[in-house]
Formats: sequence, structure tokens, C-alpha cells
Amino acid sequence: MDTSVSLLDRLRAGPDPAAWDRLLRVYEPFLRQFLRDPAVRADADDLLQDVLAVLVRELPAFDRRRAGSFRAWLRTVAVNRVREHGRRAAARERPAGGTDAAARLGELADPAGGLSRQWDAAHDRFVARRLLDLLEPEFSPGTWAAFRRQMVDGRPAAEVAAELGTTVNAVLLAKSRVLRRLRDEAAGLIDD
Repeated sequence: MDTSVSLLDRLRAGPDPAAWDRLLRVYEPFLRQFLRDPAVRADADDLLQDVLAVLVRELPAFDRRRAGSFRAWLRTVAVNRVREHGRRAAARERPAGGTDAAARLGELADPAGGLSRQWDAAHDRFVARRLLDLLEPEFSPGTWAAFRRQMVDGRPAAEVAAELGTTVNAVLLAKSRVLRRLRDEAAGLIDD
């Protein structure tokens, strides 16, 4: 049996179009959500492309040193691209959101700032949901139903087993298989 390699490890290992496609499917919606800020909304597509270009260029050299470091690195890349956008806009004598946007960027760049903690929590929730959406086709409908009802709906394993006409052990195994696959795929992207 092959050992599953995380998405982050596959991306750092070299050209892998399927891994890059998966990264885009996970992160493009999250970054678009971040770029809905009124200060940059008009240029959100350009900013998104700037962030993605940095990821393509720099990710192979990214070195995960601790839990959450990819999330923090991505936040830094996004903040720096938005700041650069603001500098270019100011040079063109066009307002880039004023001091409110600059203050929000400063708070987002500060790892201890409230906005930074919001980014971290939103990132982990969003990425976990997107990865689960992408992983669902890898499992049988019964396995997925058992997992979803127990983990997402918060229902007891015995209740789920009775409803699905299976054993409690089968429900617990389904949960374990999906969570193991999620951990494998998400290693380095979200914290356990």
C-alpha cells in the first residue's frame, strides 16, 4: 500500500499538475473571500494572480518549521501583495483604501493581532471543508454518510449505525478512514 503524501509535500516535490489543480480548488475561493475587502475589490483578480504567482514560484522552497507555518506564510504573501498593490495605486495617485485599509493590513500582518487570529481560524475551517469536498468521491456513499452523520451532524455512532443498518464498529471505521485521509491530505496546510 502506498503511503499517502500531503498536498503540500506533493507541491514542494516538483511539477505536479494534479496537485496544483487541487491547491487552486482549495485556496482560490479562500483568497477571493479575503480579497473582497472594499479597499482592493476592484483589483481582486489581479491580486489573486499575484498571490498565486508567488505560490508557484516560492512554494517549492517553502520549509515547514512548525504547525501553522504554511498558513502564516500564505497570510504574509497575501498581505505583502495587497501592500504592494496599495503602493502602486498611490504612485498612480489613486486611493487604495486609505488609512483604514493600512491599519487592517498591519493587524493582519501581526501574528498576535485579532485579524490575524481570525484569518487563521477562517483558513483552517475553509481548507478543511474544501478538502473534505474534494475527498468525498474517494469514499463509498455508505462510508461518507456514516462519517458525515457522526462528525458533521454530531450524532452518536450507535444512532448512525441503527439508521444506516450497520454496526457501530463500521461507523467508527468509516470515521477513522475519512479522518486519516483528511490528515494525510491536509498535513502542513491546517493544524490538527
